[in-house]
Amino acid sequence: MNKALEKKLETIPSDPGVYFHKNSNGEIIYVGKAAVLKNRIRQYFHKSRVRDAKTDALVSEIADTDWIIVADEVEALFLEAEMIRRYQPQYNILLRDDKSVAYVRIDSKSRAPSVTITRRPLDDKADYYGPFLQTLPLRRSLKYLRKIFPYSTHHTLPNRGCLQYHLGLCPGPETENYSEKDYKDNLKKLSLYLKGQRVALITQLEQEMNLAADNKAYEEAAKKRNTITALKSLRARIIFSDRENLDLSNDHALFDFATLLGLATPPKRIEGYDISHMSGTDTVASMVVFTNGIADKGAYRKFKMRIPGNDDFAHMEEVIARRLKKSSQKTWQLPDIFLIDGGKGQLAAALKARNAAGLTIPMIGLAKKYEEIVLHTKKSYVSVNLEKLHQLQGYITDTSDDFQVLDLPNTAHLIKLLQRIRDESHRFAVSYHSTLKISRQRESQLDTIPGIGPITKRTLLKKFGSLAGIANATLDEIASAVGSKKAHLIMSYIKKEE
Repeated sequence: MNKALEKKLETIPSDPGVYFHKNSNGEIIYVGKAAVLKNRIRQYFHKSRVRDAKTDALVSEIADTDWIIVADEVEALFLEAEMIRRYQPQYNILLRDDKSVAYVRIDSKSRAPSVTITRRPLDDKADYYGPFLQTLPLRRSLKYLRKIFPYSTHHTLPNRGCLQYHLGLCPGPETENYSEKDYKDNLKKLSLYLKGQRVALITQLEQEMNLAADNKAYEEAAKKRNTITALKSLRARIIFSDRENLDLSNDHALFDFATLLGLATPPKRIEGYDISHMSGTDTVASMVVFTNGIADKGAYRKFKMRIPGNDDFAHMEEVIARRLKKSSQKTWQLPDIFLIDGGKGQLAAALKARNAAGLTIPMIGLAKKYEEIVLHTKKSYVSVNLEKLHQLQGYITDTSDDFQVLDLPNTAHLIKLLQRIRDESHRFAVSYHSTLKISRQRESQLDTIPGIGPITKRTLLKKFGSLAGIANATLDEIASAVGSKKAHLIMSYIKKEE
């Protein structure tokens, strides 16, 4: 351990947070979380401590350590997961695979929503909270929360009240006493806690308690009081959340972002865009949002393209134009910077839509081939800080057509952040494209006949087996199944197709 690091260890705080071990080149080689940063970081350098071979190799490479202080272990758990996914440190091998990440899933739009833990969030309109790298503390946390906010875990409802219902841990959607409105109100409070909005939740419960007391509903007021007491007692032992309270100047990537591009402050909200299609069919666009460098999945949006064919430039212009409509600006918060997946062409198309909307929000592109940052020097409203560019060991590779292309090493924190946003926008776009493609493949030609609904479709397929069987049937045979009027409609459509 060098003297500079030894002196730095004396300044480590006793707060919870996330720490970053770096090698002599300044590259992050390990990310970890701690309830007490001071104790956890110093453990690495205790000579008397028995360590495995991996940890010995890690310690031998540590030349510097940084840390970010957060409010509690909840935020440390979430922030650790995001930083590992962003920086991919070589000594976090066991945590690289997304299979080790868990999410809390609440299908709040169903009649009887269930609360479950899943490894893979899907584009299924359910609400997801996470990610969490450790399922054991997550399950323990949900166990405590279930006593305060009873919830169902049933994918398929049983025929009678389950054991958890009789224990007071489930609202009993399978029973006659079930109130969908009360249960969903209860889940909204649970969601507030999962989002880390404990203060807002307790304030809301206190208002409800006082209102119940004013109306002389003392039993209801007592329940609210007990809920508030239970919530306050959980703070010391629950270790999960997806809220981030941190000094942005401590986030290397965001700080480099602001300095390199001459931004007044580190960007708080970054939006990433990508286009996905297959041979010009089922073309979609994705919008992902990163707040303070962390994925904000609740703010993601997807777009089904209206312009037909395979034209990435036209589609990029379309999605930015739709995103910047007056109505969208009122509904969705505007970003501090746009990240466009692509090079000069995609960026120019996005800038055209932004300028048409009369805005000056900075835009940059990330070209896939060499992972280069693309800027339009006249329309991006950003200017490169050459001194910072040299500090990051980067250089300008192209200045043609009013564009600048910056090449930074792949180890740079800024590049890793941009790659993370770009990859997430690509994943989200491909997920939506796949959903549309599968849905289209499942469609039958019968779905395109006006007046033919799902019941008639099932009746025909049950009787004739397939569309070919229907086409080979006589008018009388079809009429015997669905009636004369529909039979004539179907026969006229089949002959037209032939």
